[in-house]
Amino acid sequence: MDGKVMSQMPKLLITGASGFTGQHACNHFVNAGFAVTAVSRKGLGNGQVLIELCDLTNKESVGKLIKKVKPDYLLHLAGQNHVGTSWIDPVSSLEANAMSTLYLLEALRQEKPDCKVVIVGSALQFDPQNISTLTHPYSLSKTLQVLIAQSWGVLYNMNIVIAKPSNLIGPGISNGVCSIFAKKIVDMEENNAEKVLEVNNLQAIRDFVDVRDAVRAYEILLTQGKPGEIYDIASGNSHTLGEVITGFRTLTTIDFEIKSKVKDQEEGRVEILPAEIVKLGWKPVLSLKSSLEDILYFYRKNKP
Repeated sequence: MDGKVMSQMPKLLITGASGFTGQHACNHFVNAGFAVTAVSRKGLGNGQVLIELCDLTNKESVGKLIKKVKPDYLLHLAGQNHVGTSWIDPVSSLEANAMSTLYLLEALRQEKPDCKVVIVGSALQFDPQNISTLTHPYSLSKTLQVLIAQSWGVLYNMNIVIAKPSNLIGPGISNGVCSIFAKKIVDMEENNAEKVLEVNNLQAIRDFVDVRDAVRAYEILLTQGKPGEIYDIASGNSHTLGEVITGFRTLTTIDFEIKSKVKDQEEGRVEILPAEIVKLGWKPVLSLKSSLEDILYFYRKNKP
């Protein structure tokens, strides 16, 4: 792309660019007309974005990054997002989620205080006024991340918005339950696995939203989001894991057994209503079925 044209485009810094959401975000925002700088600990295959290798848990490295890029927008996706890992190494989870956010915001305060920021939190945050609701170190790290972001917005009048997505699904490498199911089904189709699908609880309920819909929501928040606000990003419809598996059954010709570790343990359906971002003109457009189709297609085309 012509350098003069890129200099006239809004500069967007995307952290966690090599991750599941990050790769979708890079593609989306390039097509949306942003000059994207992708931050990662490793290289990327996307030739349309500038690449910056940076350890976001290193304050000096983050300072140099922001001083070099001076972004107009920041989409902060990077972090440690696995509950099990947070139990094993809680300090690293706090560094990756809370401290990296602090380093980024402080560097922006000093170098580019007018940068519009979207921090991507988690539906697994807890209420800090009720510590008994804390269930794992991951929740603590994401809650602290949001408190830091909101605090820097209040203390230094920075333009910071919080996105709180539900369970993201879609094509690409992911450790989410839908991807785990899809990988196993593809292995079954290739006769590389026993035709048994194991699930902890068929009645477990989740709100699933396609990652591509979520990225569209992040763009709206970058351009229209109100500073200090937390926006739920969700489909507004909950599904049991049993319903998800039924959906996958309709997309494959193989038959398989289902083994559930927990029997008949029902959960109440809690709808996460994305009312505030809907007011800004967003709504999910990809159905659960289309997402499941795309996940299966991805793993069929990208066999290990």
